[in-house]
Amino acid sequence: MTITVRDFRRSDAKAVADLRRAALPSLISTPQGVAWQVATAPAAQRQRLFVAELDGRVVGAVRSHLLHDSSVPGQAAATPQVHPDHRGRGVGGALLTSAEEHLATVGATRLFAWAVDEPGALSFAEHRGYRRTRPARFLRLDLTAADLPPLPSTRPPGVRLCTGADFGADPYPLFMADAEATADEPGDVASDAMAYEDWLLHTWEHPDIDLDLTSVVTVDGEIAAYSLATTDGLGRYSSGMTGTRRAYRGQGLARLAKTDSLRRARDAGCTEAFTGNDAANAPMLAINHALGYRPSGAEWRCVRGLGRG
Repeated sequence: MTITVRDFRRSDAKAVADLRRAALPSLISTPQGVAWQVATAPAAQRQRLFVAELDGRVVGAVRSHLLHDSSVPGQAAATPQVHPDHRGRGVGGALLTSAEEHLATVGATRLFAWAVDEPGALSFAEHRGYRRTRPARFLRLDLTAADLPPLPSTRPPGVRLCTGADFGADPYPLFMADAEATADEPGDVASDAMAYEDWLLHTWEHPDIDLDLTSVVTVDGEIAAYSLATTDGLGRYSSGMTGTRRAYRGQGLARLAKTDSLRRARDAGCTEAFTGNDAANAPMLAINHALGYRPSGAEWRCVRGLGRG
């Protein structure tokens, strides 16, 4: 049994997507999305996607990159994912070592990773010098059985529902809404330096984003709330991000956007809906619970210092 860690090749895309779904079923992962993420990575990310082969088969992967959309320098992320059938053989450790070595050479001083809330994964993280910082929740909704709330028959004056596709001629207003809401998300790392060019490439043009299922709420023509949708063509739907601009919060507009997106997804033939929330994000957790989502797992954000950190 020989473990080989090497850089990703485009021909690995399907194998990486398959193992990611096997390792973490709550994530949307497609071959085209994996290849796109690698091919379009900004230079400032210094990204490398490592894969682990065992007897010639790809059984693990780790994406290592700097968090270039944060105003705090030196922060990085890497979470190894190993196929469930091949755990306990040193694959995760080999992947994480390669990621840590790469990130240390490009100036990372703090490395963040996720560990599934299971004894084995948490023990692995602690043994590698990572400490837990905050929990997050995975949620699932069976769209074939869900009793989704109806959309209100009447709405306040000026409130209108649109799709992401309606902004095809000028997506900049949606970027501004997404940047504002993302910057306010609870977490260890603030994504407060998002560039429009990066957003266009990695959100708007990402092959897994479904603009027809993405719902946008406008108030008097201004974007107030939205719910980005991702799909994998296998009946699975995920909320990429749901948010409300600061001036419109507390009016139920995020719930309206997400309800509309879920109903569109069900009508389009999606059978499962997934989402994830920081455990401190009480407003979004309440919305998801009211929509019928139920817990399907949990994980911990973990961190350790690198280099001089």
